[in-house]
Amino acid sequence: MEELLLQQYLLYHQGTEEYGNWQLCPRLSWCYHEWAATNVSPQAANCSCPGQSAGSAVAVAKKRLWSVGILQSRLQGAGVPCPCPCPGALCWSLAPLSLSLPLSLSLPGWRDSAPRQQREQEGDDAAPTPTSVNYHFTRQCNYKCGFCFHTAKTSFLLPLEEAKRGLAMLKEGGMEKINFSGGEPFLQDRGEFVGKLVQFCKQELELPSVSIVSNGSLIRKQWCEKYGEYLDILAISCDSFDEDVNVLIGRRQGKKNHVENLHKLRQWCREYAVAFKINSVINRFNVEEDMNEQIKALNPVRWKVFQCLLIEGENSGEDALREAEKFVISDEEFDRFLDRHKDVSCLVPESNQKMRDSYLILDEYMRFLNCRNGRKEPSKSILDVGVEAAIKFSGFDEKMFLKRGGKYVWSKADMKLDW
Repeated sequence: MEELLLQQYLLYHQGTEEYGNWQLCPRLSWCYHEWAATNVSPQAANCSCPGQSAGSAVAVAKKRLWSVGILQSRLQGAGVPCPCPCPGALCWSLAPLSLSLPLSLSLPGWRDSAPRQQREQEGDDAAPTPTSVNYHFTRQCNYKCGFCFHTAKTSFLLPLEEAKRGLAMLKEGGMEKINFSGGEPFLQDRGEFVGKLVQFCKQELELPSVSIVSNGSLIRKQWCEKYGEYLDILAISCDSFDEDVNVLIGRRQGKKNHVENLHKLRQWCREYAVAFKINSVINRFNVEEDMNEQIKALNPVRWKVFQCLLIEGENSGEDALREAEKFVISDEEFDRFLDRHKDVSCLVPESNQKMRDSYLILDEYMRFLNCRNGRKEPSKSILDVGVEAAIKFSGFDEKMFLKRGGKYVWSKADMKLDW
């Protein structure tokens, strides 16, 4: 019974160092510290275990399936003396545990004690670096764009502190840029949720770049006053400068004019020193439009132009919430649109081939979404298995990310813009 509980607990924690409450002690034994469950800091407990540090271990331990008290009472007989002077520590050797585990049993996310440099030299199996991450923290939206490829299939939203914990893990894993998207990011708490995440990423994590993609309909000037200094780039989705076309696409709510609002947001970005970007999805209803004059007048730092993309289960197939087939255009039609706008210096085109695997997409559960098979297949959550274990199942094509210009001057401090 004791060994079974121990196995299940290790599997639940997945052996990853991110959780903070399991620390590798000398003699290859794992030490569980009482302070992780009793809210006593390492300093107060006079803990001198190698690598021990305060963090989110308390919050994590409280949320685990097994009661620490039950574990301590039932595993006491399996304990071996710990070489480190931690009051009340419960330790056991990994050697007897390994003998009791089936040979076929794997521990997802398990990290061995090899140095990181050695792990990075293991070849093609090495996990990619999450340099730029797109965090779709909500699927809820106030628009009904017919081609949407991240639809409102759930209403789940992580608690703010859990989202921050995941973002800190991504930063530790090498993240330099975070992009918040949806759904509509400003729908939750009138923008306060995304505002607090933006401030956290810039102020506490000190990320070089923090950006948001929004339809812009719910952004208030007060938000810009409060959070604008922490935001590097605001990208507004605009597929047409003809309001009738926007209505056909579904990019409108009520009587609010999407194009007029776009110009208002452009002005706010100037006032609050936020780099302004425009995202456009080229589809059946706007592929013949000439946007040269309007784009040049708005003068965004980047105009990202996407070819309408089908994703099974999102905007295509039986279980999809959208039917985007009527929006799809051919590669030749997309190329003609690009040729019509070749003189727009800020144009950044992305065909279906470039889009599909070159984005690291994190969903509302903080799972990486693998789109290689034409649908979004989720990894395990980074909150459960860690960044390195989860990202291996992301399908991320790092070479295509670099080829499409995924890494650019993305910090407003380096853009030297004339606000």
